[in-house]
Amino acid sequence: MIKLVDIRYVRLGTRDVDFAVRFATETLGLELVRRENGSAYVRGDDRDHNLCYFEGAPDDHTLGFEVETGDMLARAAAELEAAGVEVKRGTPEDAARRRVTDFLNFSDPTGNSIDLVLRPYHSGKRYFPSRDAGIQEFSHVGLKTTDAPRDEAFWTAHFNIRANDWIGDAALMSFDKVHHRLALFPASEPGVQHINFQVESVDDIMRSHYFLTERQVRIVFGPGRHPTSGARFLYFEGPDEMVYEYSHGVRLIDDPDYRPRQFPFDDSSLCMWGSKPDIVEFKS
Repeated sequence: MIKLVDIRYVRLGTRDVDFAVRFATETLGLELVRRENGSAYVRGDDRDHNLCYFEGAPDDHTLGFEVETGDMLARAAAELEAAGVEVKRGTPEDAARRRVTDFLNFSDPTGNSIDLVLRPYHSGKRYFPSRDAGIQEFSHVGLKTTDAPRDEAFWTAHFNIRANDWIGDAALMSFDKVHHRLALFPASEPGVQHINFQVESVDDIMRSHYFLTERQVRIVFGPGRHPTSGARFLYFEGPDEMVYEYSHGVRLIDDPDYRPRQFPFDDSSLCMWGSKPDIVEFKS
C-alpha cells in the first residue's frame, strides 16, 4: 500500500503563460513566486507552489502527491511496476523544475499523469495574496475518468485512499480527514477537471462571486452547497477552459464508523440550494 501524506501541486500546460499568470494573480488571488525556464509558479498557502503553468499543450496536466520517505517512494515504484504500471523515474533536472528532492511519474488507467514526490519545498515566506480572495489552502482536485469504477479500484487497491461518498459513479475520495482530496468524474478523456482552493468564510465566496461577475469571468456553478461534503462553493472558468473552485466548510470525517453514502447523479446531489452546473462532467 502506497501511503500519500499530502496533495502538492498541479502542473498545467498553456499556450499563453503570461495570460495564465495574470488570471492567477489578478483574478484568482494567488501569489506569483517565480518565473523561470518558460514556467510560472503560483501559490495560495505555505507550500512552495500550488500551480505551475508551463509552455505546452493545454491538455497536458500532472497532479502531484507527496510520500513521506525515500523508502516509500522506492516501494511505490516497485508496487506499481508489479501491477504492470509503467513508472518513470524523475531526473534531477525535472525534480528541480518541480521543486522537490525526488519524484516518480506514472499514469492512472485513464491516462492521467501523476507525480509521487519526496520532500517538496515549502516557502520560508508568508503567502501574500495578490488580491484578498480569502484563500487559505490548495485543497483538492477533480480528475477526469473514462471508467470511474475501474479507476476507483486502482486508487483504493494501491494507495491509502478511500471513497467517502459517491455521486453516481463519481467517487469523492481521501487519504486523510478531509472529505475529499481527489474526485473522479466520468469524462471522455483524461485531464484535471477542476482545482479547488479553500477560503476563510462564506463571505469570501460571495465577495468573489460579485468580483468575478463584474469582470465577466464565466461562473459555471454556484454559489451553492454540496450535500456530500457540506462545503459552500463557487466554480468559475479560467484560461484554457480550466475550472477553478472556491469552497468553505468542507466536512472533516473523524468518526471511525462513518459509512460512505451513495447519491444519485443529479443536480440535487451536487447542490442542495438549487444551483445548476454548467460543467459538462457535472451534467446528468
